Amino acid sequence: MALPTTFKDTTMLNSQELYQQVSQLPSLEKLRLAELLLADLEMPNPEIDAIWREEAQKRWQAYKAGELKTLSYESVMQKYKYHRSHAGEIVKVLSKSV
Repeated sequence: MALPTTFKDTTMLNSQELYQQVSQLPSLEKLRLAELLLADLEMPNPEIDAIWREEAQKRWQAYKAGELKTLSYESVMQKYKYHRSHAGEIVKVLSKSV
């Protein structure tokens, strides 16, 4: 992904400054950048894994003690279908604008 020559050195940019520069990219390049950033976040991190493990144990204990509100499978899947259908529309719009 080639950045426009008007971009300044990004080593000292904060997230807002970086966003302002990235917002100048074509839509498809923004999508590619988003994919790269998401892939980077998916890298294993033992510290985060330990935090989630502790949280999962707390939630399981709360569930077993009857202290946790649960959701039906159907309600969860309905929410997932809604978000997934809208995400597809966003990708279509981005693809058309390139």
